[in-house]
Order: sequence, then structure tokens, then C-alpha cells
Amino acid sequence: MSDKNKTKTQLLDEIANLQEELSLLNQTKKAQSEELFKSEERFALAMRGASDGLWDWDLITDKVYYSPRWKSMLGYEEHELGSSLNTWASLVHPEEKDAILESVQNYLSNKSDVFEVEMRMRHKSGSYLYIRSRAFKVIDEQKQTAVRLIGTHVDITKRKKAELFSKRSTKILAMIAKGNAASEIYDEIAYMYEERHPGMRCCMLILEKDKLLYGGAPSLPKAYCDAIHGSKIGPNVGSCGTASYTGERVLCEDIATDPKWASVKHLALPYGLRSCWSEPVKDASGRVLGAFGMYYNYPGLPNDEELNDLISAVRLVSIIMDRENNLKRIKELAYTDELTGLSSRAQLYISLEKLIKESERDKLSFNLIYLDLDNFKQVNDSLGHDEGDNLLKIIASRLTNLESDIKLAARLGGDEFCIIAHDNKDKKSQVIELAKLCLKTISKPVILSGRKFIPTCSLGIARYPIDGNNLTSLLKAADTALYSAKEQGKNGYAFYKIELTQKAEYRFKMEQYLREAIEHEQLTLVYQCQVAIENREVVGVEALARWHHPLLGDVSPNDFIPIAERIGMIKPLTHWVLKQAAKQAVIWKKQGINLPRIAVNISPNHFLESDFVGLIEDTLQATELDAKCLKLEVTESAVQIDRANLDTFNRLKEIGVLIAIDDFGTGYSSFASLKHLHVDVLKIDKYFINDLLTNLKARHLYSSMIEMGQKLGYEIIAEGVEDQAQLALLTELGCDTVQGFIFSRPKDAKETQKCLSKFS
Repeated sequence: MSDKNKTKTQLLDEIANLQEELSLLNQTKKAQSEELFKSEERFALAMRGASDGLWDWDLITDKVYYSPRWKSMLGYEEHELGSSLNTWASLVHPEEKDAILESVQNYLSNKSDVFEVEMRMRHKSGSYLYIRSRAFKVIDEQKQTAVRLIGTHVDITKRKKAELFSKRSTKILAMIAKGNAASEIYDEIAYMYEERHPGMRCCMLILEKDKLLYGGAPSLPKAYCDAIHGSKIGPNVGSCGTASYTGERVLCEDIATDPKWASVKHLALPYGLRSCWSEPVKDASGRVLGAFGMYYNYPGLPNDEELNDLISAVRLVSIIMDRENNLKRIKELAYTDELTGLSSRAQLYISLEKLIKESERDKLSFNLIYLDLDNFKQVNDSLGHDEGDNLLKIIASRLTNLESDIKLAARLGGDEFCIIAHDNKDKKSQVIELAKLCLKTISKPVILSGRKFIPTCSLGIARYPIDGNNLTSLLKAADTALYSAKEQGKNGYAFYKIELTQKAEYRFKMEQYLREAIEHEQLTLVYQCQVAIENREVVGVEALARWHHPLLGDVSPNDFIPIAERIGMIKPLTHWVLKQAAKQAVIWKKQGINLPRIAVNISPNHFLESDFVGLIEDTLQATELDAKCLKLEVTESAVQIDRANLDTFNRLKEIGVLIAIDDFGTGYSSFASLKHLHVDVLKIDKYFINDLLTNLKARHLYSSMIEMGQKLGYEIIAEGVEDQAQLALLTELGCDTVQGFIFSRPKDAKETQKCLSKFS
């Protein structure tokens, strides 16, 4: 065979060999394809047997196969939905689509090893399901690229909702613990149950007196919420209105036909609301606080799960509503005066701070008026604190009803009130008219304990910014002006002046000096004799405190006694006077001087304290003074028909101490009160002595008091007797004892001893 023929033969053999190899390769590829097809068939069969939905995305043609289960999972029939990626894109939640497509690309490009995502997909009904999607890619062996993506869908809505419900519950509890706003918490509660039940819309309403106020309903139309806000509750006022009225659950299947909705269905139906189930919200005592409602856009009654959630939602809402009620009550206590209903001191300060800022910004002015009742303490002392409280409530009501442009009226405490009023371009006329109106309104008669009483008040006026440009300075100015009004005779008003501050500073210094003087026993005692008219014998002396200060000089008792009471030093001062007077009486007796009794003035407040009788007993024991030699003088404001007062008088009489009613005739007591008390002496105030010679009515009144007092068994002492004519008339009227300059002025112990020796 030639070389040429040989080459041809070899070539034919090689072709034959190639054909055989190609045939084998095709057979292998066919087998692989058949195997792959069989694998896919097995996978598909497995998916059909499971609850998962199958999808197969051809990446070359962009066609997607959706299994019947995949479609039914979303509420569609097998013939519905197209076989393209657009079908999936139209159903997945818009907020999650881009992120999922990015996960697909990362998996296809080998940036991630697996593909597994969770997403929300829209059900045919309009609600969203939570879906978990897993997939694997099919690789072209030749090109080594992915040609298909085959995956599954699993409905995880139930588990996901449980997780979200748990997270929301935890979040809500944290919000409650942190004190978040109630409206924020109400919205979170609504979202929590709406996520759990697609299509549901929740509403929380707060009961205020007999009206329901909007609390939270983030998914209901605002127009509907506005329409029901402030609606009055009743037996047939929708579901929430009826539940709040009856305190019972109300389940309305169809708003259009339910008689409870007949009067208000026109509010709900235009917004597609067809059913509403409501549960009243109650506190621990069973008091209705509001209502919780669940709405759907179709008629129906709740299933077991929905009913249980309605009940659990109400338990949660009741915590917030109860908390809000408690906070409201605390705020009322803090910012509202409980007795009168006016603003409290705290609210006044907040309002003043805010008004000052606004006035500074807008270049405005306003008036601050301090109001203090005159002689209110005497009302408490003579008529009791209950009647004092009644008077305060009457005053508050009168201030509230003033026909004037008042920004705010507040009670600072006790009988002190404060008014913030508009100003008219720094002119005083407007505030003067208001001050006069206050004086006129306050002074209208009232009946307290069956008695006619005419209250009066004093006013101190400060103007912003002239008298003070901040809270502290303005309050101080008004208080200083009030003190000036008191000094001018009460029942009037005074404007702040700079000189008043100087006076106030002097008063403050005096208070400090007096406190030091009492603490260091730097006061002295003087004594004034009490002389029997019949035989001109001294029947006793009255111990009187005197204060001389190196800088202030001699300070009158009329000045420092009220200060001692105001600063809380009257008690230690009284202790000292009692002790010193008792010691001096014992010294005189040991010297052979005949002194039947020594008198000491006692503040009514101190006289009625629980430990006062014990103090008297201790003083008598420490000084060895006979009880019958001590006479306690209290003003008639202590004469009240009150069990505690009667007990004090009775216990003192058991000890043997004498008791005198001082300044009789100037207070609020009466002979009817005196018949209940065991006292020994009536001291008629010098006010009556002044007119005794010139005023016939004064003479008749004085004579009547002497006659009635003596018939009740009391010794009568006339105070302030200064001349012979007065003494002669008192002798004629039958008075027992006199005290005054006619016989002796108050003197120190040494000079008084001479006087006692003279009359002994």
C-alpha cells in the first residue's frame, strides 16, 4: 500500500473513532440530562407532598414556574397568575423587593453560599403573609454559570406573628416602665393586635366624666376619630359608648343593622366600618376608665382567638389608663389647691415663670396681687378650723367669680391668695379698680356657725417689670406691699415702694434679734399692780415682758409679741416668762410680802397645746409656787365650745390655777360660751374705758358686762384705768378690781416691791 493510501486509511479510522466518542458523549450527556430531569421530578414530587410552594426560575428566559401550592398559599387558583418574575415582584412587599433581589444576585455570583430570605407577600385578600424562601441554583457544566434557580416558599406567618407579638409586648412593657406618653403606648398596642389579625383596626377611648375622648387609633381614619371624640356615652351609643355606659362587653356583628349603632352608624359606615367589638376598660375597683374597640370592614363576630385578644388588650390598656389617672391625680394635688380648687403655689410659680418670659419677649406688663384675710386666725381660734376652711372656700369662690380680666388665682397656703392680672400700659387705674372690687367682694357677709361674719382682706400689689423682673423679686415686692397694707390698718391695698423693702429688711433684722434675745434670755419682766376698788389693796400683779436691744432700743410688746408668734418663738418666750414670774412671786412671799396672785399672759395657740398643762405643773413644781397664786390670762379667742378647749380649762382648774379672760369684749366669744368654761376673772378691755365718761352706750355696755359677769361668778377687772373720774364711775358701777396708771405703771421687780409694801 502506498503512503497516500495509508494516510487515507488512517484518516478514516480516526473519523470512525471520533464518531464513536461523540456517540458515547451524547449518550453520557443524555443520561445526565435524564438524571437531572429525574432529580427535578423527584424534587417537585417531594414539594407537592410537603406544604411548601415550589418555584423554578429559568434565568435564561426569565420565565418562572409557580406550583399550584405556591399559588394557593397566596389565595390564587392554579390557572391564575402569570409565569414571569413580574408576578413575584407584584406580590412581594415593596419595602423588601430590592433587598431580596440583591440577595439573589449575591447567591448567583457566589458572594454568599446559600439563599434563604424572609419576606412579606400580599395575599389575594389584601393582607400580607410572612414567607420563608430557600433556593438552589442549577449550573451549566460547560459554561459554569447558573441557568436556573429552584426554590420553595414556606408560610411562617403564624410563627412570625407570635414573634412580633412577643417583641411588641416587650416593647410596650418597656414603654410603660419608662413612662412613655400614653398616646405612644396606645398606638403600639393597636399595631400589635392589628399585625396579629390582618384587617383589624383598633381604637382606645378614654372616659372623662360622661364623654369618650380619643386615646389612640392609628389605623382608623382621622375624620372618624375626630367625629367620635367627645361623644357622650349611653345605652345605645355604638359599641364603645354602650360598653362604657353599661360596664359590659358589646359585640356588634353589623353596624348597619345593630340598634345600638342606629344613632351613630352614619359616622362609621362611610369609612367602610361594618363590625365593632368593644370591651370596657376598668381599674382595680371596677370603675370604668374607657373602652377598647376592634373594627373590621365586614360584618362578623369574633372567633376565640380574637375574643381572647380583646380581653388581653383591655388588661394592657387598663394599666396605662390607671397610670394616667394616678398621674392626673398627682398633678392635681401638686398644681391644684385641694381645699379651694384654685391653683396651688407650685402652679402659680410655673405660670409666673412662663408669663415673665412671654412679657419680656413681647414687652408687656402685668400685676401680681397678694391677698391676705384680716384676722383669719381669730376665726380659726374662736369658731374652729372647720369653719375657717369653709370661709377659705367661700373666698376662693368669690375670687373665681370676679368679673375682671384675671389670668390666674391661686392659694399659697393658709389664708394667703395670689392673683395675676393684666396691666394697662403701666397705668394704676385698672389694677386699683380690681383691688377695690376684691375688697368689696370679699367683705360680703357670710354665716359661720350660725353667726353673721364680715370678712375683710388686705392686698399688696407689685407690677412687672417696674417692681421686679423675675419670679423672686416680684413675689417679694408683692409680699412687702401686703405687709404695708396690713400696717396701714388692714381692709385696704398698697402698692410696692422701694422704701417698703427697707422696712422689710428692718423687720427681718428685728425677727433675728428677737430670736437671739429669747434664746439667750435677754428680755426682762416688769410688773403692774391690780388693786381692789373696795379697800384699795393689791390683789395681784401682772408680769409683762420687756425688750431692750442695743441697736433697736426699747421695743414695744405690741411689736415684738406678734413677731414672736409669727416666727414660732412665742412658746419659749412664754416658758421663760412663766418661770421668771413664778420665781419672783416666791421670792416676795419669802420676804413676807402679801401677794395673793401673779398673772401671766398666755398666747391662745400655746394655751391649747397638748403639753401646756404639763408645762404649768412642771413650773409650779420647779419654783414651789402655790397653784392658787398663779393666774393665767388668755384672750377670749381661746373661749370656744370645743372638747379639747374644755379639757384644757378643766385640767387647769383641777390643778388649782386661776384663769382670766383678757381683753374681754373685743373678740368673737359670748357669755353663752363662758357658761361652759371654768374661769375666775373677766378683764374688760381698755377700749371701753376710753369712752366710759363720754359715751352713754359705752357706759351701759360696761355696766351690763360687769353685772352679767358677777352673776356668773366672775371677778371683774377693768384695764387701762388712768384717772379719778374713771375710777369713780367704775366704783359706782360695782367693778371689783382695776389695773392701770392711776395706781401704778409697769415697774421692775425692785420698784414693784416698794409698791407692794406700800399697799400691804
